[in-house]
Amino acid sequence: VQLQASGGGSVQAGGSLRLSCAASAIFSQNHMGWFRQAPGKDREFVAVITWRDGNKDYEDSVRGRFTISRDNAKNTMYLQMNSLKPEDTAIYYCAVRATARRIPINRLPSNYDYWGRGTLVTVSS
Repeated sequence: VQLQASGGGSVQAGGSLRLSCAASAIFSQNHMGWFRQAPGKDREFVAVITWRDGNKDYEDSVRGRFTISRDNAKNTMYLQMNSLKPEDTAIYYCAVRATARRIPINRLPSNYDYWGRGTLVTVSS
């Protein structure tokens, strides 16, 4: 599975960006997630969506500001980011957790099997 993330950029605080992640292949029970890594920090969970059912989970600091969605026909996942804050500045990565059966959502990066290269989001105050 190859993943291509896009949509990053520089915005002022309060602004919006929409990230996209196109997958070369995605299967019905897979999970697709967004993670981010700020300079000097560990990679952290942002949001995840299950491909078949569309179940979602968000990290608390982005809940209510970010919205994860998917387009099954295009094998593409999105992250709409509104009310951006300087602390959202990071490289954002999309990832796929490959599974052949229905399993609970998991936030740990180590549980994800495929990763895109990342797209940089910079939020200035």
